[in-house]
Amino acid sequence: MLLADEIVRFDDAPAPPGASPWVGGAEPARDIAVVPWDPQWPAVFTALTSMIERALGDRALEIEHVGSTSVPGLPAKPVIDIDLVVADSADEASYVPALEAAGFVLRVREPWWYEHRCLVREEPRCNLHVFSPDCAEAARHRIFRNWLRQDDADRDRYSRAKRAAAAAANERGEHVMEYNARKQDVVRQIYDRAFRAAGLVT
Repeated sequence: MLLADEIVRFDDAPAPPGASPWVGGAEPARDIAVVPWDPQWPAVFTALTSMIERALGDRALEIEHVGSTSVPGLPAKPVIDIDLVVADSADEASYVPALEAAGFVLRVREPWWYEHRCLVREEPRCNLHVFSPDCAEAARHRIFRNWLRQDDADRDRYSRAKRAAAAAANERGEHVMEYNARKQDVVRQIYDRAFRAAGLVT
């Protein structure tokens, strides 16, 4: 079971020297598009969930719609972010081939960061993040989503931060990781309020 201090403590350690998270020559995306929230996104998530469940059966322990497309009214990159929990995300042989047969492609492998894996799909567009049970990062994703769904002020604040970060990143030719870094201060401020509301910090 996760402890509160695990959830509120962010792991910002960089990749080990010489290590890259990118698989198969993949690179972080550029030309970041932040578009108005689309009411079709929940249905797209439902369709993707069915694909994952057909591919993995009971190996898919949890499937959660996370990220900005999961928050009604919040502008987002038009890519559905999903957190998938499996028994052991490091055991790629137990789930990656089945997901690849369903049209997903492994693009990110980060054994140093919660044994995170990310598979992508082009149609419908999806980032499928894979974690093991009781992962603090997956727990944070749910807390952040739930808070933004009910807090209008922070949803508006995050919307402004996303649009500003995308505009600045595109102007400078930066990639999505730099876009994420540009909005990190606002994200962490929102997390702090969400953690306090949940009683995780005082």
